[in-house]
Amino acid sequence: MDFTKEKGQFLSKPDKSSKGSMDREIKPLLDLINKKAEYCTTSSCSGRIVLLRDSKKKIEKAFVFASHDKVKFGQMKKALSKIPRTKETIYLKHEPAIMHVACRSFEDAMKLLTMARNCGWKRSGMISRSNVVELISTEQLAAPVAIGGKAIIDNAYLKVLVKEANGKLERTRNKISRLTSEMKNI
Repeated sequence: MDFTKEKGQFLSKPDKSSKGSMDREIKPLLDLINKKAEYCTTSSCSGRIVLLRDSKKKIEKAFVFASHDKVKFGQMKKALSKIPRTKETIYLKHEPAIMHVACRSFEDAMKLLTMARNCGWKRSGMISRSNVVELISTEQLAAPVAIGGKAIIDNAYLKVLVKEANGKLERTRNKISRLTSEMKNI
């Protein structure tokens, strides 16, 4: 099957993400990419701040709290006060923006990859034996904040983590903006 036909079929399918829709912060970039004949986005996240249960196996309800926007100290304090009484460690994490883009050719993939890296998406690369580019921003944060259902950090450290996570989210959004501007020029 040719790329154009596959792209049309893929983009006509309903969103299968747990959220059920594209993140509003990355949607303009995805729309620009998908308007190009040589590209098709297959998955994305604009970056998020989460409280996540760490488990050795896949569990439902792994996310105790999730936000694709900056968070306030009070939000995190409240979320921490409601963590489940489980044996798992709960981590406060900032996860950076990520996208997967199917490309018509190897040359198209390299063009997108070079552009993204120049915009700060340094952990990006091609998925083996395909013309799929994985674009990942570099801002990450992971810190244990609770064990056995009890917070293990004080308010001062929680404030530091919230400030750091919000700063990283802002930096990843700036990279989305830069790549959006570059996509407008091709």
